[in-house]
Amino acid sequence: MNTGKVTLVGAGPGDPELLTLKAVKAIQAATVLLVDDLVSPGIVAFASPTARIVQVGKRGGCKSTPQAFIEKLMVMAAKEGENVVRLKGGDPFIFGRGGEEVEHLQAAGIEVQVVNGITSGLAAVTSLGVPLTHREHAHGVVFVTGHAQPGSQGTDWRALAATARDAKLTLVIYMGVSGAARIQEELLTALPASTPVAVVQHASLPDERSAVTTLGELDATIAREQLASPSVIVVGDVISGVAAVAAPVQFHVA
Repeated sequence: MNTGKVTLVGAGPGDPELLTLKAVKAIQAATVLLVDDLVSPGIVAFASPTARIVQVGKRGGCKSTPQAFIEKLMVMAAKEGENVVRLKGGDPFIFGRGGEEVEHLQAAGIEVQVVNGITSGLAAVTSLGVPLTHREHAHGVVFVTGHAQPGSQGTDWRALAATARDAKLTLVIYMGVSGAARIQEELLTALPASTPVAVVQHASLPDERSAVTTLGELDATIAREQLASPSVIVVGDVISGVAAVAAPVQFHVA
């Protein structure tokens, strides 16, 4: 039997209409789909009725399928001649472990392709009607994880805050809600408490919720509005463009 292939497909932030045409074609052609926890049912619905769908949920703070087991499943299925799609929320190469999986598959001699998806950090600010970069307010953007790898000290938030201040950068923080208090404290060493901040939960989905506040009120706002994972925290002056941001906190349910 000929060896199959694996395609890492970015499912985007959740709205099926934000999928690329290439992603839809890959999902439809798959004989086996390994589906992440954050992929919406509307996206899985593009799969063939004969495809085998395996849920391999991975979500911070919850019991997750071990990464090594997922990689083993991909190799086994491909060697059995299957057309495997590894369906990931957002983009495979932005905090999706896509790089690790490509390396593992290539080492096993498996053909692998990657189809990009819209990352939730971009979808989050788009839902608020503001950009990530702006000629006056933000000369660049940094995507950063708020979740440190076990045994690692994680992001140097103080250094990052100073860089963001000096270079006029927007900070897009993934998986940062549980550590918001520490992140806020560290960022305040270089950024003013009045720095605009937005927190967007379930970006692009019908149950999207968002709050616009300031860096000085970030942790209190998350607690008060009961915002939880999966959420994206966006820090920077681009958020000042949100309509009616003059009030201390603006809260929105899509």
